[in-house]
Amino acid sequence: MTSTIFDRLRSGGFEQALFHQDARTGLRSLVVLHDTTLGPALGGVRMHAYENETAALDDGLRLARAMTLKAAAAGLDLGGGWSVVLGDPARDKSEALLRAHGRFVATLGGRFIPVNDVGTTQADLAVIGTEASPVCADGDPSPMTALGVLEGIRACLRATGGDGSMRGVRVCVQGAGNVGAALARLLAAEGAELLVSDIDPRRADAVARSVGARVVEPATAAATACDVLAPCALGGVVDDRTLPQLRCRIIAGGANNVLAAPEHAAALEARGILYAPDFCVNAGGLIFLEERLRGHDDARVEQRVRQVGARVATLIERARRSGVPPTEAALTLARERLRPR
Repeated sequence: MTSTIFDRLRSGGFEQALFHQDARTGLRSLVVLHDTTLGPALGGVRMHAYENETAALDDGLRLARAMTLKAAAAGLDLGGGWSVVLGDPARDKSEALLRAHGRFVATLGGRFIPVNDVGTTQADLAVIGTEASPVCADGDPSPMTALGVLEGIRACLRATGGDGSMRGVRVCVQGAGNVGAALARLLAAEGAELLVSDIDPRRADAVARSVGARVVEPATAAATACDVLAPCALGGVVDDRTLPQLRCRIIAGGANNVLAAPEHAAALEARGILYAPDFCVNAGGLIFLEERLRGHDDARVEQRVRQVGARVATLIERARRSGVPPTEAALTLARERLRPR
C-alpha cells in the first residue's frame, strides 16, 4: 500500500508540512516543521531545481528532522524545520519571488526562523526579512560550522589513538563551498595534508590553491585514501555503493544527512570507521545562529562552538560503553531532551 503524506508525517513525528504557490511570481515552496518542543523551528531556505515535487518534499522532511536532532543534541532551545523553494536559483530567483516566500513564512507567526542554505544567500534572507520576522540574515554561520567540525575531527582523532594534532593528518574535504572552504583553511593552518573536491572544478581549484591542497575528482572523493573524510556538500555520501569503497578511518564533516540510510551507521562501525554523527559535529552554525538571536558577542559564540568537540567526545565514549554506534548514542541524547517532561 502506498503511504500518503499524512502517513509520512505521522510516522516521522512531524508537526506540519505546508505548501504554497504564488501565480504572480511563479513561487512554489514548502515549509516543514518537524518538532517545536524546545522552541521555534530554525532551518534553511533551500532553492533547488528538484526533479519533481516529491523530491522537494523528501529533502524538506529529511532536513527538518536533522535540524530537530541537531538542536536537541547540541543543548539548544530551538526546534527543527526546513523550507524549500522549487526552481533554479540562477534562472528563477527574483526579489518578488523571495518576498512572496517571506509572506508565506510570515503566516507561521515566528514558529519558523529561516536562514540561508543551498541556492540562497544572506542578501536573499534580508529580502525575505522584509516580509517575515525573525530571520537570520546577519552574519555568516559557515565559519562557525567549520570550527565545530574542526573540533569534532580533533575529538575523533583522540578517540582513535591520536593526540588531537592535525599535523600530517590527511583530510579529504568533499565540497568547497562556504563551509568546506572555511574548514580547509582551518585545517591548513594546523598543518593537515589536504585534498579538496567539488562538483565545480573552478571552485575546487580556487580553494586548493589558497590552502596548498590537491584536487581530487568528485566521483572518486569518497573512495580516496585518507585519515578523515569530511563531507561538506549535499548529503547521502555514504550509501550502498560508496560504503565498500571507503578508505578512511574517520568521517566528520559539515554536510547534513551524510548517511543515505540509518543502517549505514552500523555498517561503518563494522568496518572500523568512526563516524561523528553529522547533526552533532556540524552544529556550530546553529549554535552561532542561536547566540546571535540572543544578542551574545563573538567571544561567547566561539567558546560555545568549540565545545562541539567535547560533546562529540562524550558521545563516542557513551557509544562505546553502550556497545552502539555513535549515531545511536546521539539519537538517544536528542530524544531525552525532546521527551515531554
